[in-house]
Amino acid sequence: MPGISPTTVETLRWIGGRDGVLRMIDQTRLPGECVEIECRDVEAVFEAIRSLRVRGAPAIGIAAAYGVCLGLQSGSRTRESPDSHPDDPNSHDFRGAPRCGENELYRRIEEVTARLAESRPTAVNLFWALDRMRRTAAGLRGKLPPAEIAERLLGEARAIHEEDRAMCHAIGRHGQALLTDGSGVLTHCNAGGLATAEYGTALAVFYAAQDAGKRLHVYADETRPLLQGARLTAWELKQRGIEVTLICDSMAAQVMREGRVQAVVVGADRIAANGDTANKIGTYGVALLAAAHEIPFYVAAPTSTFDLSITGGDEIPIEQRAASEITHGFGRQTAPDGIGVYNPAFDVTPARLIKAIICEKGLIEPVNRETIAATMRART
Repeated sequence: MPGISPTTVETLRWIGGRDGVLRMIDQTRLPGECVEIECRDVEAVFEAIRSLRVRGAPAIGIAAAYGVCLGLQSGSRTRESPDSHPDDPNSHDFRGAPRCGENELYRRIEEVTARLAESRPTAVNLFWALDRMRRTAAGLRGKLPPAEIAERLLGEARAIHEEDRAMCHAIGRHGQALLTDGSGVLTHCNAGGLATAEYGTALAVFYAAQDAGKRLHVYADETRPLLQGARLTAWELKQRGIEVTLICDSMAAQVMREGRVQAVVVGADRIAANGDTANKIGTYGVALLAAAHEIPFYVAAPTSTFDLSITGGDEIPIEQRAASEITHGFGRQTAPDGIGVYNPAFDVTPARLIKAIICEKGLIEPVNRETIAATMRART
């Protein structure tokens, strides 16, 4: 693929018009290789999300929105209809869409969104984006022919993409004011351009600080078991020219004790109405360490990551990943055969440990139900 700019990482992009393809960086191959893959049907998008080729709540939502568009193309089949054929009188041509009736189009939209919703359970942006695509389609029912509805849905997916880009930059602007020149900052997992449309959420704060002339020293947890901090965050920050030091997850307490860190900034995959926040496994432990060392702990996330239907963190579904990610990480056996494994992909940080949430509308502080509700009602 073409060289990546040192100032931006574009994790995914749509190529072409309604008959186009979704192209994305395969994050499972970083940092050794930076290559792009193409998704041409729903199953390819499902696999990319499930296997973490694309990851990060905002990027997952964007990928899913484009996945709906792929699902309306001819030849695109979900798991439920593997034997369909475009020449079969019972199949439908969704690429050109003139031969597709309205009922068939909406049946296909429901089928595709249901399939993509199965890919990962914790990142709320996935469900937010799919619901937005469904609502857009529902609002056009009976008003436009199928071909034009498919065109409008591609426009909606592109809008989701561009809005996330703008939100990331706004998060950076609001968050950078919290960091002082020369400070040390710790982050966990990856919440950069690879996890969003561009720029990132937590990393956007660092990039905006850099743009404002501030020098930062970022400590990146490696983030076991899949090492997103080592493979992705360290790679992104190095590309950007920000001073970064990689540490094992278990070293965070010592780094804080030594006074190397003055703030912690992380991303989020789902935020409950009361501010409890789900993020990559290990984040809760970092928040506890920050509280013990009286270091402010910040969460950076767009408002699309808030799930106001969930009152608290106990209601957030936590994805369970394969045991092999721990016992055979990256293809090498590191545990005895037959050992029991518990592998939750996320944990929940209580709102009481969060100094402020940085979103595109500004800072949410203190983090509680009232300030979150007021922020969500406010206009940007």
